[in-house]
Amino acid sequence: MKNLPKQTFLLLLVIVSLTWFVRAQNLGTGPSSSQGLSAAQISLFADRDSALVPLMDPPMDPTVDPPGHFHSVSPHLYDPGDTDSVQAEWLKGIGCGNKDATHGTSYPDSVCMTADPNDEDNDGLLLVKTGPTTQNSAGTAELHNVNGIILSGLGYDIRTLAYPSSVSSHCGAGAPRFDVYTTAGLFFVGCRSPQADTFTSGVPGSGDAWTRLRWSVGGQVLGYSASTGTLGPITGTVQRIFIVFDEGSDTGPDFFGAAILDNIDVNGQLVGKE
Repeated sequence: MKNLPKQTFLLLLVIVSLTWFVRAQNLGTGPSSSQGLSAAQISLFADRDSALVPLMDPPMDPTVDPPGHFHSVSPHLYDPGDTDSVQAEWLKGIGCGNKDATHGTSYPDSVCMTADPNDEDNDGLLLVKTGPTTQNSAGTAELHNVNGIILSGLGYDIRTLAYPSSVSSHCGAGAPRFDVYTTAGLFFVGCRSPQADTFTSGVPGSGDAWTRLRWSVGGQVLGYSASTGTLGPITGTVQRIFIVFDEGSDTGPDFFGAAILDNIDVNGQLVGKE
């Protein structure tokens, strides 16, 4: 290497670095940008949950809809001050293209070759918070019929090609996050906190626009405990799970204040519609 011209050496160094970066993006390896939740964030999330949970749908009648059959995600707005600053809605045509939604045409996203087979309209879950994170408002969505399961995996697809340093959909430490209620307590799983255990991004410039995030190691999901503030396995039997989006456009790494999700994943079951 010492006999190579300086320009050639620098060019080789750049090529190797770019190759490593692309491989890391596609395989979910490389330097971690996971951002731990602070005690103040955990306290805020827990307090906000105590206010928003009563506004959610009542638990389904287990005699009509047996628990443990995850099949829908219903959006809600938490906006007690009537600020009109948040949105949560499934919208047709903004989801991660798949062979069912695109009716067999040639433009499905490579990340979403497996998707919710019932999502024929290519729905995507739009989550928005305009203004500062401190504003007492949130876009939320409840995952139905997860009561009674033991959690072994969580995830969603997010409209961005850069993870964890998102430059499109917001992907912060605290939002979009899963709030998981179990018989052992309340746990938080943020988009970057903890960082997804596996992530697969589409190919830039190919028409792909999504990254698949999954949290699961050895059949366990790590989350931050609301009671202890520490990161550890989510234990106990699941009672309820929500997605909460309450970080505004003042929060990085993207300062965007909005995200589009699809294919919400609970223990391998994918739901991409209400």
